[in-house]
Amino acid sequence: MKKIITLVLCMFITISLVGCSNKETKSSENILNNNYEEILESAKGSSVNFYGYGGDEVMNKWFDTYVIPQMKEKYDITVKRVGMDIDNILNQLLSEKQASSKGVIDLVWINGENFKTAKENDLLFGPFTAKLPNFNNYIDGESKDITTDFGTSVDGMEAPWGKAQFAIVKNSSKVPQKMANTQNLKEIVKKYPGKFTYPALPDFTGSAFVRNVIYDIVGYEKVKNLPEDEAKVKEVIQPAIDYLNEIKPYLWNKGKTYPQTSSQLDNMYSDNEVYFNMTYSPNGVLNRIKSGEFSKDTEILEFDKGNISNTHFLAIPKNSQNQVGAMVLADFLMSIDAQSSKSDSKNWGDATVLDIEKMTKEEKSKFSKSIIIENSLPELKAGLVPIIEKIWIKEVLESGK
Repeated sequence: MKKIITLVLCMFITISLVGCSNKETKSSENILNNNYEEILESAKGSSVNFYGYGGDEVMNKWFDTYVIPQMKEKYDITVKRVGMDIDNILNQLLSEKQASSKGVIDLVWINGENFKTAKENDLLFGPFTAKLPNFNNYIDGESKDITTDFGTSVDGMEAPWGKAQFAIVKNSSKVPQKMANTQNLKEIVKKYPGKFTYPALPDFTGSAFVRNVIYDIVGYEKVKNLPEDEAKVKEVIQPAIDYLNEIKPYLWNKGKTYPQTSSQLDNMYSDNEVYFNMTYSPNGVLNRIKSGEFSKDTEILEFDKGNISNTHFLAIPKNSQNQVGAMVLADFLMSIDAQSSKSDSKNWGDATVLDIEKMTKEEKSKFSKSIIIENSLPELKAGLVPIIEKIWIKEVLESGK
């Protein structure tokens, strides 16, 4: 009798486990066949693990105090934010794939070379953006900064959620001269020796500064289609490298060292150790002016040929255990309310990805406190960025040592 009971119990457990397994597999396979209402219903009561850069405390505060409560209130979804460098996130996804294990990451903040790597290694779920109402209603799906990510075709594998534009910042009470190009910058740097510098590459902002110098001196059109070949890239960008070496003796610490991070440069600027700063978030600068961290005389500058701009995205790992919840979170982060809150300089100050022309008059009014990015230049192909950084390290950082 015990054997019969045990056999029946084992069969019941096996059937239950198989049933659960089939349900999971079916759910995963059919998500993209469901409409958004079905996706929303499936996500209720679930938890979503959001992974991304955790070093921006302003962003962290906004996410924790706005996004997490809103997701719970509106959709009964519990969001957990995990701060982690993108290199570690990619390593984790690759390790999970090799081990054929389920993932702990449901939605990841990603762009550029990291997206290219994830896509090429088949780490991502999708295409999913066409299922999201806010993407369809408010995003310009034909725009190049939405369809490509540092030259890599997005193919619906990423949902846009913010824009960044590089800009140089100066204290106009210390430096009243106008600056609209690299020639102006060189003259000013020589006039105020020791008061300008930029973060050492591969810092994200420092790298953007070097690329913007290349755009201004060489021209975007001459570099955008370069092959991923160091010798050929160096040949084309040499005039910009020569320029960076020309201003090097006039930099902070005579160019012998550079700030290691953009955060270090922020502190140097707020302490008046230097008169210039640079940012990938012009809205964020406005917030720091209001808070008193930066001088009220801080001015955001724009090169007359344009400044580099890029979009940052959200992607869902292929092995995510809650793809439906991740889709709901991605859609919410593209909503009018979330985007206007995020772009307000008193919150994060991140520029919106939404197409203003697709909004009603009332919806547009919610972005009155935000900087709308204009006169922007696109990013280079992801593969060219590390090549330029390598050339800078050899030809500028290590030059003369």
